[in-house]
Order: sequence, then C-alpha cells, then structure tokens
Amino acid sequence: MACQGRMLVQRSGLFLRNKGCVSQLQTINRNYANGPDNWWSKLLHVRRVEPPKSAHASILTNKNVVYELQVHNIKPDRMGDYIKLSDHHLRRVHEHEEYPCKLFGSWSTAFGHQDQAVHIWYYEEGYDAVKKMSEYLWEDKEYLDYKRQRSEMITDRTNSLLLPFAFWGEPPKREPGNLYELRSYHLRPGTLIEWANNWAKGIEARREGDENVAGFFTQIGDLYLVHHLWAYKNLEIRKQIRESSWRKPGWDECVAYTVPLIRKMDSRIMIPLPCSPMK
Repeated sequence: MACQGRMLVQRSGLFLRNKGCVSQLQTINRNYANGPDNWWSKLLHVRRVEPPKSAHASILTNKNVVYELQVHNIKPDRMGDYIKLSDHHLRRVHEHEEYPCKLFGSWSTAFGHQDQAVHIWYYEEGYDAVKKMSEYLWEDKEYLDYKRQRSEMITDRTNSLLLPFAFWGEPPKREPGNLYELRSYHLRPGTLIEWANNWAKGIEARREGDENVAGFFTQIGDLYLVHHLWAYKNLEIRKQIRESSWRKPGWDECVAYTVPLIRKMDSRIMIPLPCSPMK
C-alpha cells in the first residue's frame, strides 16, 4: 500500500508539471498565433502566398517553346549497343529539315540513377509542333525500325512535356568537356509559383560560373515536378561552386524558403552522348 501511495504521488506531480507545460504552451500559442507573420510560420520558413489569378504556365513562362524529357532505362549489358544505335537516329531526327524539333541534349547517367539515358528535345512552335512531330514519326519507317531495335535494349521508358521558367533565361554557350547535373524536385501541390518567386532571386547567386543551363516545370507527366539542369567541368568544381553560393546574398534565404516546399528530390550526374549538342 505504501508503495502504491508513493506511485500515486509521483504520477500526480508529473500530471501537474505537464499541465503547467500545456498552460505555458497555450499562452505562447495565443501570443504568437495571430497575424500573417506568426511564430509558427517563421519556425517553418513558410510565407503566405496569394492565390494565382491565372494558369501557372502563363505566369511562369514567357515562351511558346515546349520541351520533351525522355528517360530510358537500359539493360545493363546493352548500354554500349544502345548508344551506338541511338547516335545515328538521334542525329538524323535533329538534322531533318522538315521535322519541327531539335535535340537539346542527350546524356547517360554516371551517378544517381544507373543505366539510364536522358534526352531533352525542344519544339520552338509549341504544342502544334509536338503534334506534327508525332505524326511525322509514325510515318517514318527508319525511325520505327530504330524503335523496334531499341525496345530489345531497354526495360522501360517515360517522357514528359516541360515548359521553361522565364526567369532562367537562355542557356549560355559553353565549351565542350562538361558533366551535367539534373536535379529534380517533387513539390507539394500549389507551391509552384512560390518556388519560382524564390528561385527568380536565388538564381542570381548561381550565375557567376555559368553553370546554370535550364530550369523546367512539368505540364504533362508527373505534375509539380521541377527540373534544374547544371553544367560543371568536374565534381570538384561543382563542390567549390555550391559552397561559394552560401557566401552570396540571398542564397540562404532561397534555400530556407524552398526546402519546405519539397516532397522529394533526386540528382543525376550525367555524361553527354556523342550526338548531344550539349557537350
């Protein structure tokens, strides 16, 4: 009985202490919960964003151009065959005078996702060109034969249609001998404009070394998916550039306000294929 009495006293004391904590927390919540700049928002680095008045695409891009991202997962023992086969056919489509698309870049992955090829095409005339190109390829017997041979070398493939962020600007011309990084961010639905508003400022901290190639957001495919494409001479220079960004004004704020918008992210280090315009 004496033991049970001591336990009851201990539990009562713990309850009273917890009750005091709850009371203090309620007081803190009342003091900081009011107004758009409340304490919880500051803690979580969340800003209040006004609801959009028009479609995201019309707000975030100022071009008619559409990009297509193709990802091919290749059988590990067929990568060499795939590169040889694709080299001729990708060049052929790129150089075809009647085809309304051009090859932006082609790469194989070195780090991150393994045994992948990544191709980006662009259509200057927008969705009309996408439709025309699809019709042309269905009538192109040589291309259909290429697809048949390619199907024996890959396990699966995906594609998506992308639009470029207006703030990113045109890709700067660069000398050959680069490796590329494709960083992909799966955002929480409804946060794309907030992402763009912050990166429109943050990108200025990443232009000094001309490593910025392109920024895209998906229109058809996995939605609320953003891709940033970067170029570096090697991984050591990549490390130096990324570290130096933290010494530039505005970069820390860009990171602080965009990290909470991300559901998932991944990175691919890629090597240009022989047929790639991006070297």
